Amino acid sequence: MEFVHKPIMLSQCLEALKIDPLGIYVDGTVGGAGHSSEIAKRLEHKKGGRLLCLDRDPDAVKVASQRLSEYKQASVHHRNYSDLVCLLKELNINGVDGVLLDLGVSSFQLDCAERGFSFRLDAPLDMRMSKEGISAKDVVNGYDEARLANIIFTYSEEKFARKIAAAIVRERQKAPIETTLELAEIIKSAIPAAARREKNPCKRTFQAIRIEVNGELEHLKAALDSVFEALNPGGRLAIITFHSLEDRIVKQKYKEWCKGCTCPKDFPVCVCGNKPKGKMTPSKAIEASKEEQEQNPRSKSARLRVFEKL
Repeated sequence: MEFVHKPIMLSQCLEALKIDPLGIYVDGTVGGAGHSSEIAKRLEHKKGGRLLCLDRDPDAVKVASQRLSEYKQASVHHRNYSDLVCLLKELNINGVDGVLLDLGVSSFQLDCAERGFSFRLDAPLDMRMSKEGISAKDVVNGYDEARLANIIFTYSEEKFARKIAAAIVRERQKAPIETTLELAEIIKSAIPAAARREKNPCKRTFQAIRIEVNGELEHLKAALDSVFEALNPGGRLAIITFHSLEDRIVKQKYKEWCKGCTCPKDFPVCVCGNKPKGKMTPSKAIEASKEEQEQNPRSKSARLRVFEKL
């Protein structure tokens, strides 16, 4: 199956990064190289322009390496974006001028049945972006009922989380839950009939399990400060999120970086010495255009937030 990657908000991302042809940039989630290809075109290799492309998915690394092979200014690395600082040290790079993180699951991962991400396609339960570590099957069959319910509710805000967790535990006592469609049917059976009439009644639970399997929020939280420190003055960090949990983490971190003096309001002068580290530009999240949302439904939930380091 071809690794399809429709780059979300491509023009907005390129504008957000303010690409300098001589600068050093990072695509921390290269996927099918949709964004990276366009960034690479704008960099001058002979004058020092450089693009580092990272991905934890070995399939993405293979495909991106092929698609970017014509660009000497681009290199592809099998790394999680949370390892960026370590990679920069290995490459003797002191700072970068822009970082793009597209936190969404790629179309290939969702549409390739054997990867086990989709509740519409029958496949072994997997959902591992890196193809390593615990799988969705391990989570579904190994976590106790309380832990399952907590994960489903916390990572998806699914109001029927307890019922779904109870149904999973009840069914796995009969036999291990092996496939995506098995899990989807169990989820549907635990949800009241009115809620089952929703377009995607399994979407939230599958999202929660995927987040748990891949440690997505932990990687994001761990990476933000280190990625910020890797930016050169004036460098920009552009992050595309696809659900409220990711967006909340990014938004709160950006606001923290924008915050200056933390002294009590009644202090006549500042004694903390804290200054803003940068600014959000623009101050609100950017959304895909109506045209893009019509052409690519997966862009409907996307939010792009941009931060510029002072």
